[in-house]
Amino acid sequence: MGRVSKKSFKRSTRPRAKSMITDCEIQPLLNSDLSRTSLAENGFIFKYDSENSDLENNKAPTTHSKANELLYPYYLRSFSLDYDILNRPKFYRKLQPYIPLGDTITTEPYTQNSVITIFSIWNTIMGTSILAMPWSVEQAGLVMGLFLMFLIAGLCLYTSNCILKVQVLHGNDTGEVAQLSRKLLGPWAEVISKLFSFMILLGANIVYWILMSNFLYYSVGYFHDFFFADEHTGAFEFNTTKLLCPSNAAYNNATVSATRPWTLYEKIWDLHTTVPVFLIAIVAPLLNFRSATFFTKFNCLGTLSVLYLFFFVIIKSYSWGINVSTPVVAGSTDYSELYKNTFPATSGMLTLSMFIHNIIITIMRNNEHQKHNGRDLSIAFSLVLFTYILIGITFYVCFPLAKSCIEDNFLNNFPRTDVFSIIARIFLFFQLLTVYPLISYMLRVQVFAALELSIYPSVLHVIALNCLVIIICVLFAIFMPHIGTVIRFSGAICGFVYIYTLPTMLHLSSQNRRNLLTIGSIIFHVSISILGLANLIAQFLV
Repeated sequence: MGRVSKKSFKRSTRPRAKSMITDCEIQPLLNSDLSRTSLAENGFIFKYDSENSDLENNKAPTTHSKANELLYPYYLRSFSLDYDILNRPKFYRKLQPYIPLGDTITTEPYTQNSVITIFSIWNTIMGTSILAMPWSVEQAGLVMGLFLMFLIAGLCLYTSNCILKVQVLHGNDTGEVAQLSRKLLGPWAEVISKLFSFMILLGANIVYWILMSNFLYYSVGYFHDFFFADEHTGAFEFNTTKLLCPSNAAYNNATVSATRPWTLYEKIWDLHTTVPVFLIAIVAPLLNFRSATFFTKFNCLGTLSVLYLFFFVIIKSYSWGINVSTPVVAGSTDYSELYKNTFPATSGMLTLSMFIHNIIITIMRNNEHQKHNGRDLSIAFSLVLFTYILIGITFYVCFPLAKSCIEDNFLNNFPRTDVFSIIARIFLFFQLLTVYPLISYMLRVQVFAALELSIYPSVLHVIALNCLVIIICVLFAIFMPHIGTVIRFSGAICGFVYIYTLPTMLHLSSQNRRNLLTIGSIIFHVSISILGLANLIAQFLV
């Protein structure tokens, strides 16, 4: 048998695959007799071989472009993938160099600087809850709302930092909260972690369906009014100061008679009955694809929508001026309470609005300077807090009608004739139309992984799961079309586990293993869990 050179032997025995984000080559660890145990020991399904090759040839390792750092969505890197690796589709095989055997997609050794890390955390935390931020201030009162923003942001920052510290001490290069929970607390903690991860994604789907129904209803209504205008349709305006109070018709300037019979259009196109059902025809075909690659290309729409809403609120608030007075004045519409007994609604909503704990390890693992993780995380949460304060407090203080008129989707306070709100709704509809399939894709992967199935077992499996999720979303959009209520309950329930309990239990377990556990630490961290439980119970009392 002829001699084979070392170089040619490497070429013949190392199959290669292309990375999804860059053109670097990767070395799979798979072969015919590789066991699942050996995969778990190595952590990654694929190991990078481009870096080794570059080092062998005295070349600098291949790096990622800044554009890919900004556009590649982190929420696509945070789902459960514990199933048979041989049955994964082509899209998953492209992601393999970024996926450990646990439930987290990771990009090690891909790194990014602190600025990109901070931006990623800010972009991941910020979501559609920004539409309900003025409503959350109204539910708590001006001073109490501001206090709760600082309190919840501080708690979320502390508990997420606890997760990072425990990961450094007891984790490895793979895994997320679920893996840490299993290692330090036991299998039961891992099951609970994954179960509430399902609930978070399902809650996001419900909120998005309600919002998409709302945006679709008003978007179609704009065009209907434009082409079929009648005496009840006003002219479109760019600088209108007219506002609506859907919860109290007495504040509206509308003169439409309540006894006016519904038109055929109004019977067919109703926000709370028919539109959530019609939305199925648009969204359902997007949920059965094997891959979510196409939708990840529109991740930048999330940042653009937040920036648009930011300037939208600033411009509108400037046109209204300050409309707030704390002394009780009879008949005053700008009276603002400093404290309200319904403040638990605000704490529940803020809990979900600052939730990032299930993927924080993934994001911070990619930080170029790990010693700056605590600083960068603090800066990111400060930016989130500043954004929420600016939008929530500014809108609340400047809102010219009674503060009780503020809706949990503040766009509902603007009439159809307001062009800027028209643009906002149409823009947000298309953004959510690309985000919803991504969230559904992650939910599908986690559910099938828990059932020990492949990522795409069959068309029937996928359709059945999607039908179940859609039915739940439609029922909520018809019978509970209030995103504030959905957000605060899902935030309180999931936050109790992921923000107030698991991180503190992991921290105490870590201290116990290192013989550093003290009575003061136990009291402090148990108090955080009790606070989360009280927040959950209080949601049923307001």
